Amino acid sequence: MSADLVVLGGTVHTFDQRDRVVTGLAVRSGRVLAVGEVRRHIGPATRVIDLGGRTVLPGINDSHLHAAWMGARWPHTLLEDNEFVEPEVTDVDSAQEAILRAGDVCAALGITSYTEPGLGPGETGCFSQTVLEQYAWLAARRLLRARVTVLRLFGRLDGPSTLPDFARGLLTPPPRADPSWLAVNGVKIFADGIPPMRTAWTHHCYPDGSKGALLVQGVDEADRAANLRMMVELAHLAGVQVGVHATGERSVEAVLEVLADRPGGRHYIVHGDLVTPDQLRRMAAAGIGLTAQPVIAAAMTGAVAEALGPEVAARAWPLAEAFDSGLPLTLSSDAPVVTPDWRVHLASAAERLGSKGVDPDLVRRLLRCWTTAAAYQDGAEDWKGSLVPGKVADFCVLAADPLTLPAADLPSVAVLATFVGGRQVFGAEVA
Repeated sequence: MSADLVVLGGTVHTFDQRDRVVTGLAVRSGRVLAVGEVRRHIGPATRVIDLGGRTVLPGINDSHLHAAWMGARWPHTLLEDNEFVEPEVTDVDSAQEAILRAGDVCAALGITSYTEPGLGPGETGCFSQTVLEQYAWLAARRLLRARVTVLRLFGRLDGPSTLPDFARGLLTPPPRADPSWLAVNGVKIFADGIPPMRTAWTHHCYPDGSKGALLVQGVDEADRAANLRMMVELAHLAGVQVGVHATGERSVEAVLEVLADRPGGRHYIVHGDLVTPDQLRRMAAAGIGLTAQPVIAAAMTGAVAEALGPEVAARAWPLAEAFDSGLPLTLSSDAPVVTPDWRVHLASAAERLGSKGVDPDLVRRLLRCWTTAAAYQDGAEDWKGSLVPGKVADFCVLAADPLTLPAADLPSVAVLATFVGGRQVFGAEVA
């Protein structure tokens, strides 16, 4: 059978169950037709790309990226030189323009999927219901340059929410869309804030003696915790995936009190700054995932030390323990808080794990956090995340093989081209 596209003459990391590394890839009708020896699939109309020794990876899937916000701010981030900066004035006039600009940024980085974590009627601007509607409009016209998963938000970003608003929101249908391009099957709950702002809910004391609090509204601490647990319970019973922004270990515990005995649903904790090793083990047993941001961890360690002391900061963001626990772990950017460049985040994660020199096993494991693990979080591992016949042909071409380099060198490896469903969305002619 002839292919629409054949890529050969390089290194193709399939990230299949056997971690096969092959030299070629054939694509037909947007799907992987074959891997390995693919010359037999070259026909009269086949586009052939000779990699010339370059490397192909499955498309990068950022599991926590505020794309519309990033598109509106680009090229500025919220954290620059480890300091929070005021938003820059941009020339973006609409949500649609912000989404399209974000698509361009993602394509240039080899990002073929991302999760937009928090859009809904309680918010304005880059997090509003209008943005979700614009995503649906663009998806219907095949104008998106990456596949998008959306978590709906029935409260305020980094702010309060109420149980009645959340319950009503769960009953409202999401916009209809092709789920291979726009999947709206989850909700976001803000349990607490962040340690540097003294708003993470924790057993530790901040300098003023406080311990933070839940953002979920209630008459007192016990009522707020009960309302948070009820929100998670309602979503679980409705068959809706929940991503809970929880940075303090008390917030994580409140979620575990509901989900530890209710496996399934692929629910996950977002950030988990102060999560404990015991909580990680319990999360793994219940199939609860974690999405972490290595660059933010590196940038904010000093601020956490100021807020909660150096001993707490030294135990924060326990990436090694998360790996060892076996829970579903994804790494993400949280852009535009920091850069969306996954290469920088992977290098930061490797440094945090003590990696020095060439360590292909670790780099492969970290890359899976941006590919196969992220596809699992999306509930889409059957059709994306790896380069296996039958799955979508989402991949990027790199100038060098990241598994043959020290992780610290990865940020300098150029992304030469990006393909989504076999269609090139970034890069000039590779060969």
